[in-house]
Amino acid sequence: MSVLTAIIGYLAADPSRDLIVLSSLIIGTSLAAGGAAVLNQWLEREADAKMERTKDRPIPSGQIIPYNALMFGLGLSIFGSYLLYAGANPLSGLLTAITVASYVLLYTPLKKLTTWNTLIGAIPGALPPLIGWAAAEGRISTLGWILFAVLFLWQMPHFFAIAWTYRKDYQKGGFVMLSNADENGAAVALQSFVFAIALVISTLLPTILGYASLGFGAVAFITGCYILRPAWLFLIAEDRDASARRLFITSIFYLPALLIPLVLDLWLI
Repeated sequence: MSVLTAIIGYLAADPSRDLIVLSSLIIGTSLAAGGAAVLNQWLEREADAKMERTKDRPIPSGQIIPYNALMFGLGLSIFGSYLLYAGANPLSGLLTAITVASYVLLYTPLKKLTTWNTLIGAIPGALPPLIGWAAAEGRISTLGWILFAVLFLWQMPHFFAIAWTYRKDYQKGGFVMLSNADENGAAVALQSFVFAIALVISTLLPTILGYASLGFGAVAFITGCYILRPAWLFLIAEDRDASARRLFITSIFYLPALLIPLVLDLWLI
């Protein structure tokens, strides 16, 4: 997802479409994202061994030695960041390094310390569009920051739905999640719905501020209704397990349904 949103950020900036820069962006963000994932699994290897859905990952299952995973993750992260620094520009390389560092050194440890980890972890999760925008322009303009806000807000209902679905697993792994202390899921569902409302408002900003057409505004409204419905059902449901899964699946389809029309709109107007 991080690679795709980085490409969206690049295309939304409407650059000169330099093949070297675009290739550096795609390969660099892919390597850095892979490196961050490996480092995250290295740090969480003991917790992963306790959870049903992660116990078969390469490190806890013994397929890969932890030291080798650490070196591999560091290599991918460093090379990916450098590729963007050299192939695109210093700002995109710096943002890539910040994304990896904040994900691995901030978000990952906080998962065992505070329920705020989801909110804080949404920051590195929302940086890829800025990496793409910086690769295109060498700076970040207002629309780039709007894309950051959209990605930041989208992650909240998306990951709250995951947290509720796998709450028992997270508890086994020792993670401090809001869903662990929420017996009936009311708090998780309420926050999901509130952030979904904020998300829909943020998607209307490109049209309100004159960056996109009324046509995209209509798309943003329709897709907003699409994600608000399962968020509302999650809030009022008695069986929150089923409604959480529905919200999670909807959130996956929602993002491309919103962002691809935005890029097309920016290119056409």
